Amino acid sequence: MSETTTPTKTGTVVWPTLVYRDAPAAITFLERAFGFETTARYDEGDTVAHAELAWPGGGAIMLGGVREGMALECQPPGVGSVYIAIDDADALYARAKAAGAIITRELRDETDYESRGFTCRDPEGVYWSFGTYRGAAGE
Repeated sequence: MSETTTPTKTGTVVWPTLVYRDAPAAITFLERAFGFETTARYDEGDTVAHAELAWPGGGAIMLGGVREGMALECQPPGVGSVYIAIDDADALYARAKAAGAIITRELRDETDYESRGFTCRDPEGVYWSFGTYRGAAGE
């Protein structure tokens, strides 16, 4: 039997973390293509040491540029996969496509779990999936 807890303001928060070769360009792309909003950014010279980007519907990601001594130094840049639950897959699909996201799975309905969504890659190769499915915990 597993124990679960209800997240609270002081409870656990999940932050996907990503590494980019060109973090400033990645931030610009993520804002333009998907609608993220930069809430914090700390630069070390020409490199983004740490940035936080909020998702308008809740949640956020952290990212940074490649640099010596970084916490994720074993993680290659441009890898990863993030799923975000959304209300309007059609509108975000059009926005992402117009911004140059590489569509890897076209917008479609998934009858197995009643979702409408798509998958794309950002310019450095990170996979981004968006869909109306909110998971079993979100039902």
